[in-house]
Amino acid sequence: MTEAVGLVHDYLLVMRGAERAFAAIADCWPSAPIYTLLYDPQGTEGALAHRKVQTSYLQRFRVHQAGFRRLLPLFPRAAERLPVQGHELVISSTSAFAHGVRPSPEAVHVAYCYTPFRYAWHERDQTLAASPRPIRPLVRLTLDRVRAWDLEASRRVTHYVTISELSRRRINDCYGRDATIVHPPVDVERFSVGVPEDFFLVVCELVRHKRVANALEAARRAGQPITVVGGGPELARLKREYGSGARFLGRAADGELADLYRRARALVLPNIEEFGIAAVEAQASGRPVLAADAGGARETVLEGETGVRVPRDDVGALAEAMREVDWDGFDPHRIRQHAMRFSTDAFQRRFRGEVERAIGGHKSRQPLAETPPRE
Repeated sequence: MTEAVGLVHDYLLVMRGAERAFAAIADCWPSAPIYTLLYDPQGTEGALAHRKVQTSYLQRFRVHQAGFRRLLPLFPRAAERLPVQGHELVISSTSAFAHGVRPSPEAVHVAYCYTPFRYAWHERDQTLAASPRPIRPLVRLTLDRVRAWDLEASRRVTHYVTISELSRRRINDCYGRDATIVHPPVDVERFSVGVPEDFFLVVCELVRHKRVANALEAARRAGQPITVVGGGPELARLKREYGSGARFLGRAADGELADLYRRARALVLPNIEEFGIAAVEAQASGRPVLAADAGGARETVLEGETGVRVPRDDVGALAEAMREVDWDGFDPHRIRQHAMRFSTDAFQRRFRGEVERAIGGHKSRQPLAETPPRE
């Protein structure tokens, strides 16, 4: 028997921004089965324990967040083999491979794309430069093959929805496809206004493209305390270089993170984010954001009202802002009010509307969405 809706996410190994967005999507279709390349119930904090989750054959390798990247060459074909052919509507949530599933030809496929796969597209050169020299030819070949596959996969998607203007431009540049912007959900109700203390805060996965070193170097120059929340391959290097003046907490539980947000002077967002959920979480806690003036920050941080934007990759400008801006002069309640426009409810309304429009534009299709249960 055909089931109306199937949901797909790249890999469900941790609960960060993309996974939380996918959970909000999944709540819109509460009986739909979920497909993913890899699944770690513990790493995802049991958020999907009540759902039917079907994994790819790569699950047998039992890899977790720390090691899943080594399976990169295998992901494209594994995504194509996820058994979504029995669904009339497929909704994928992706920054990598989930949009490459192969629904039946008559199905509608809506892809919520956070960004085209960064390592094969806009960060290909950086990925190659960071690879050990002896294996660069192999890495280059792998990325070229993934890129060719990714472009082919994009042609099978009925409609793209994305998270920001930056991601919309990237989808157009990489795939030649248009996309509608629906800002991702932020669980703003988890956060509350508190009393700020004397430290800046960085919250992100510690990978090179997050440019955390820019924030740490700026804090060093400004003589300001800074706390870093997150784990990842850059953690050891950053600790070696900045451990004497910065505090590294590793990954934080939801309650601990909410407490850190409301006590921080400001959140520092040193990199170009496609959207930047941490920026909205900080604002939901009434705290301003010091951000690189690019990408999602231009859509989430109101200059002079909810934060300050400085030229990207300008460590001196970051340091000057840390020293000179009156961070206690921002109105925390005005900041929180701004954050509320990115709530989960607002996201779900807009996203469901986009899915309905995609179905309506697909001839001979009728709306298939379930109505989520009312509380």
